[in-house]
Amino acid sequence: MFAFFESRIRPTALPGSAPPPGLLAFYWHYVRQTKGLYGAMFVTGLAVALIDTLIPVFIGRLVRLMEASDRGAALAEATPMLLAMAALVLIGRPLALLTDSLVRNNAVVPGVTSLIRWQSHWHVVRQSWPFFQNDFAGRIANRVMQTSNAVRECVVSSIRAVWYIVVYGLSALVLMSTADWRLAIPTALWFAGYVYFLRRFVPRMRDLAKASSELRSLVMGRVVDSYTNILTVKLFARARDEDAYVREVIDEHTGAIAAHMRLITIFMTTLSALNAMLLVSTAAIGVVLWGSGQIDAGTVAMALPLAWTIANVAGWVSWEVTGIFENIGVVQEGMETIAVPHAMTDKAGARELEVGRGEIRFEGVTFTYGRDDGQRVLDALDLVIKPGERVGIVGRSGAGKSTLVNLLLRFHDMEQGSLRIDGHDIRELTQESLRAAIGMVTQDTSLLHRSIAANIGYGRPGATAAEIEAAARKAQAHEFILGLQDWKGRTGYEAHVGERGVKLSGGQRQRVAIARVILKDAPILVLDEATSALVSEVEVAIQDQLLGLMEGKTVIAIAHRLSTIARMDRLIVLDRGRIVEQGSHAELLALRGHYASLWAHQSGGFLAEAVATVETAAATPTDDGPLDEMRPAERPEPDTDAEPPPARQ
Repeated sequence: MFAFFESRIRPTALPGSAPPPGLLAFYWHYVRQTKGLYGAMFVTGLAVALIDTLIPVFIGRLVRLMEASDRGAALAEATPMLLAMAALVLIGRPLALLTDSLVRNNAVVPGVTSLIRWQSHWHVVRQSWPFFQNDFAGRIANRVMQTSNAVRECVVSSIRAVWYIVVYGLSALVLMSTADWRLAIPTALWFAGYVYFLRRFVPRMRDLAKASSELRSLVMGRVVDSYTNILTVKLFARARDEDAYVREVIDEHTGAIAAHMRLITIFMTTLSALNAMLLVSTAAIGVVLWGSGQIDAGTVAMALPLAWTIANVAGWVSWEVTGIFENIGVVQEGMETIAVPHAMTDKAGARELEVGRGEIRFEGVTFTYGRDDGQRVLDALDLVIKPGERVGIVGRSGAGKSTLVNLLLRFHDMEQGSLRIDGHDIRELTQESLRAAIGMVTQDTSLLHRSIAANIGYGRPGATAAEIEAAARKAQAHEFILGLQDWKGRTGYEAHVGERGVKLSGGQRQRVAIARVILKDAPILVLDEATSALVSEVEVAIQDQLLGLMEGKTVIAIAHRLSTIARMDRLIVLDRGRIVEQGSHAELLALRGHYASLWAHQSGGFLAEAVATVETAAATPTDDGPLDEMRPAERPEPDTDAEPPPARQ
């Protein structure tokens, strides 16, 4: 029985469309996918409400029966009715409640909640990279989690509240009016006051709930931000500053909760007074009419339970309606994250990229990150990287190196110009196929909070354990992996690495990341400071493996440590978004320009001209900010195998 209802929804099915931005459209987007279950809940809710409404009628008839002068005859005549009443209470009502509970608790609550949560996550995780850069990960996650509950509760509460208001209210008015119209006067006046009461209080509760929900998400965002960067907090001994950072928003959230609770206290007190007046006035009118002989005791016995039931249901309905509007506030806040259209989407009819030769061509590429000052990070850049060519990108901080790679991966769209791979404009290709064709090792290596094997295998879904181990060996990671053990006793390749790989050292994380790219074996390879976290012995060993990995691939390598890219086929020197020099390592040294100055600076030669060049550059703002080149403490040891800088003249 439970399995039948629990299997009515397949929550993780692929969504058909994105969540729309309008509030009603947002609700309907999810409701229409499970409208059959909501319809069933509508029917079961009606059945329960009707049965509960009949209870006061039964009480009235029982009192009328006990007033009969010939009790035996009256009892014999009323036996079928009594049996029907007993059957309805003993069998009908429990069955109706069971069915209603099965539909609501076993089908709607788990299935609908998971469906909304899954589809919201599915949409959010496909947002562009800048989307996640502009918000707290904790706040995004909190909105995805909370919105699913809020949408479900809004719809469920609305269905139940509607039936109870309609069934109880109209039934009470009809039954009392049928007995004596004067009995219905308190109920009619109560309804008018109740509607006014809801119109006055509920919108204010919605606004307070939205403000409270926004602050709760902000609290979550700040707390998660502190936890995610706990090493920085510890290294700089800034726990007290983090206390203040979180305390500020917790104090604001506490104030919002207090304001919300003040209104709820006033709300419940006012409702209690309204309900008390309904009960007392109905009883007073009933007693007066009974005393004058205009109605019998059975009618009074029916009217008073009806009034009492309305009073009780009104409190419950008011709480439900309050919850509905509170959840609407939560949904409105969640929509700020979930109902955001994707900023970068594949064009209709976008093709899958199949890399044949691997030529990369930048043609007149201009990019500013949308800056109002018009400063260009890349300025009409033209660059052709031949199939199988290994190209190193060199330049000061802010020269545009990372932007070049971000455009290649289509994390941003170019403002002017085009970028082609084997003649295909990347805007005409699917983003998934584009990124699948590019293997990248970043300087800031982040691992998934999963096993070592899962992290390496991320490079190629379905890879065997032997293939994963072979990639780890090539990345010089196999030996340290065998010695790992996590907090749950898992060892070797099954050991988990912690959030963002925190259980590993920087060099270990980077070797796992390199193993992942080795396993991916993509035709285009991007190395962004791929060996920056490695000690010299490991770096030399991995560089040999990387040279093997580069064989037959188009390679773009970015490095501040120039010795790591000196063996590239061609070096491109960027400055202020333009190519100012290009050629081999030896050719660029012979030019005695930007590259020669940087090489001399890192190798310890410190040519007078080089120092002047660097100092001038440091005083000049770049596109991303002031020069942030390697300081003396960050300079690597000179590469003894590379060509030395020109002698001082």
